[in-house]
Amino acid sequence: MNENVNTLAALKVVVQRPRDLTRAQLRELRAELDRAGFPEATLKRAWKDAKNEDIAASIIGYVRQAALGDPLLPYEERVSAAMKRIMARQPWTDPQRGWLKRIGDQIVREVVVDREALDREPFRADGGFNRLNKIFSGGVETLLADVNEELWKQAG
Repeated sequence: MNENVNTLAALKVVVQRPRDLTRAQLRELRAELDRAGFPEATLKRAWKDAKNEDIAASIIGYVRQAALGDPLLPYEERVSAAMKRIMARQPWTDPQRGWLKRIGDQIVREVVVDREALDREPFRADGGFNRLNKIFSGGVETLLADVNEELWKQAG
């Protein structure tokens, strides 16, 4: 894994700056790993065989564990912990707390939630990016970056 980090831009982003990973890079990474014979299901099965642990991590978690030794946590647990840290940062309004919960739920489903994701369902029907940006006083992009930073922060 380490020798391949510099050959694929998406892999480099996952290892060095996971908070900056785009949806396109995630698709590129998944496709490249599939072509190399490492689809996400195979990585999960290999982890279980090696560690006798069944962990539903994300592809990003498996890559970071292999390259950096990051703890491999169940993905929903990682998202939940990140969202709890974000919630504890400041006194959010009730609408902001509701949106933060929805964003966390969507991160569990999609892995990458960015401006593009906020302009699609399930957010579009409620005003999408522009409405969320108003609710978060113009700081929704910073908020998303902070969520991603917390999500992939190394433990310890």
